Amino acid sequence: MVLPRALANFNRHVTNPAANRLAGKVPPFGVVVHKGRKSGRAYRTPVWVFESDGVYRIALTYGRDVDWVKNICAAGAFELETKGRVLSLVDPVVEHDASATWAPVGVRQVLSTVSVVYHLQARTA
Repeated sequence: MVLPRALANFNRHVTNPAANRLAGKVPPFGVVVHKGRKSGRAYRTPVWVFESDGVYRIALTYGRDVDWVKNICAAGAFELETKGRVLSLVDPVVEHDASATWAPVGVRQVLSTVSVVYHLQARTA
């Protein structure tokens, strides 16, 4: 069970604008900066992001079929604001890992509870 679509819509209009102010500065949060595939419009999406050995993994709490994931996979690159820095990431790939072995233990338990089985993985340019 990924999080419900109604929650995604609420977050997009209410929670995300507020979260964008802190997400790029406070770990484990980050902000994915990307452009729409059709509109070319710039978007900012707050996410949970974890780094290990230059590889960044983002929990796909709404599943893999959301617009921002499609946008960055189509583009092949995106920017990530995290820990007060802006990183250029390339080669985004959606991976399935039901046990979320890439996440810290406490986060792994939360992801497992809400059945998050996908994450997006990318590396620095």
